[in-house]
Amino acid sequence: MLLVEGLANKSLVETTSDAIVKLIVDSEYPVGQKLPNEYELSELLGVSRNTVREAIRALVSRNVVEIRRGAGTFVSQKMGIADDPLGLTFIKDKEKVFLDLIQVRFMLEPTIASWAAQNATAGDITTLGQLCDEVERLLLSGENPVQKDIEFHTQIAKCSKNTVVPNLIPIINAAITVFTNIEENKVVSKTIEHHREIFEAIKARRPHDAQDAMLLHLSYNRNKLRKSMHLKETSFLK
Repeated sequence: MLLVEGLANKSLVETTSDAIVKLIVDSEYPVGQKLPNEYELSELLGVSRNTVREAIRALVSRNVVEIRRGAGTFVSQKMGIADDPLGLTFIKDKEKVFLDLIQVRFMLEPTIASWAAQNATAGDITTLGQLCDEVERLLLSGENPVQKDIEFHTQIAKCSKNTVVPNLIPIINAAITVFTNIEENKVVSKTIEHHREIFEAIKARRPHDAQDAMLLHLSYNRNKLRKSMHLKETSFLK
C-alpha cells in the first residue's frame, strides 16, 4: 500500500493527485489506459475514496485523466497539456495571433519534419499516411478537417522521436485552428498538395525535402493570410 503523506504546503487531495500521477508514470500507463477504480486507488494510496474522487476531479481539470461515464477513469490523450497554454483565447486580434504564431511555427516545424524523416518508424509513417488521406477526404467533401489536420501535424511531431516536441503541439494546433477559422477552407488544393509533399518526403527518408516542404506549406499559409488581411483593410477603407 502506498501511503500518501500530505506536505505542509499541500492538501491531502493535492498529494493524492501527485501520487496518482506518479503511479501513471512509474507504471508507464499509455494514453487511453484505464486506471484502477476508486476502491483500488483508495486501498493502494491509503486515503479515503472521497479523497481519491476529489483528486481525480483535479486531474481531469489538468487534462491528466478523463472520466468516461460507465467505463471508468483513463489516461488523457492530452497528457496534462492545457487546452490553451498561451492564453490565446483572450487575445482579440486573431489575425495578429496567427501571424505571431506562424513565426514560432517557422522556428519549429521545418526542423521537426526533418527529424521525422530521419526517425519515424514504419508504423509511424503508416499512421501519418492515413491522416494525410483523411484530411484530403474531408477537404474534398467539404467537411471540417481541423481535427484531422491537427492530428496530422501532431503525428509529424511524434515521428520526430523528440520527447519534448509533442508538448509543443498546442502552439502549432492553435495556429492551425486560427488559420482555418479565418480562411474558411479556401486553400483546399494547396493544403492537399503540401500535406502530400511533406508526407512523401518523410516516407522516403528525405529530411531536407521534408524541411523544405514544411517551409513551403507555412509560407503559403502566411501569404494567404496577409493577402486576406490586406483585402479586408482595403474594403474597410472604401
